[in-house]
Amino acid sequence: MSDTPPEGVPRAEQPSDGDDGHTVAYGRGRRERAAKGRPSAKGAATASGPPPRKRNRVPRLGRVERTVLERRFARLGWGFATPALFVVLAVTLFPIAYSVAMSLSHVEVSAGGFHLSGFTGEHYGLLLRSGRWWHALIFTVLYTIGTVLAELILGTIIALVLERLGGPGRGWMMALLLLPWAMITVVSAQLWAYMYNGVYGVLTSISEGITGHPVQFLGTRFPAIISMAVADVWKTTPFVAIIVLAGLMMLPDDVNEAAKVDGAGAWTAFWKVRLPLLRPALTIAVLFRILQAFGIFDLPFVLTGGGPGDATESMALLGWHVMFTNLDFGPGAAVAASTALLVLVGCLLFLRAFKARVADEETTA
Repeated sequence: MSDTPPEGVPRAEQPSDGDDGHTVAYGRGRRERAAKGRPSAKGAATASGPPPRKRNRVPRLGRVERTVLERRFARLGWGFATPALFVVLAVTLFPIAYSVAMSLSHVEVSAGGFHLSGFTGEHYGLLLRSGRWWHALIFTVLYTIGTVLAELILGTIIALVLERLGGPGRGWMMALLLLPWAMITVVSAQLWAYMYNGVYGVLTSISEGITGHPVQFLGTRFPAIISMAVADVWKTTPFVAIIVLAGLMMLPDDVNEAAKVDGAGAWTAFWKVRLPLLRPALTIAVLFRILQAFGIFDLPFVLTGGGPGDATESMALLGWHVMFTNLDFGPGAAVAASTALLVLVGCLLFLRAFKARVADEETTA
């Protein structure tokens, strides 16, 4: 028989001259181990170059210098602001704290003044049992809601009109718009009192020419409330308009262009696109107006004196009457402290509702 294997069957490796079978087996095993350890072509290409070096981030010297400079400016700013903070503490926080202490103490009045002695909660109990305090609270809340809503609507409309104006016309209109806001409230209230006067008032004469009989704007209950609200809206609407106009000027132009491309009309673009973007500006305006309207004192004091009867008596005016007319310092301080507490709670609830609305919209989006 021939030693040649059939076709298709690999020939066994034959030892060469001088080699035995052990040497061939040893060589084959060494070559197999070398083949297993040899990297593939892709791995060889990857391993051919040096391994990537990690870049250590070294802080730049410029950033350190800017940080030190920012700290110096911050200390300088606190240094300049410290006197103003002391003034705020002395003028605002100290009277509030003293009013709270007075409302929780027995107040003894004498010829030499008054002094506090002992702790009591009787003054707040007296307020809760007083129908006059509840009437002042309801009037103040309703007056605040009505005037703030009216100022928000009118201020937004005026801001939209001013936005469309261009050139020097906008500057002149803004200057005229700021005149009522720049006027002192006592002066503007006196001017409106002249116009509302039942004998020689301009508005009284106009109403007589239209209806045939003069309207007593400040002599009856409901017209007095409306007249005071009109005077307040006339004075404070420019403030809301300026804030809303600033918010409109900050909106990007591509928002309006995208709304027009999508086929939205003027009302739809404002209600669906621009108004949600104006919420921060509107929130600032509403918060400022709530603080001012809830603590209103000078306008009813000059215009109506709280009358007729107690129809236009606000919380602040009630506190003034109780403390300085009746000389009841404890209950008067309780009225002032309760007013400040209600304003604080109202502002916090408004901010919480605003944040919850924004969070819901972000979750939906």
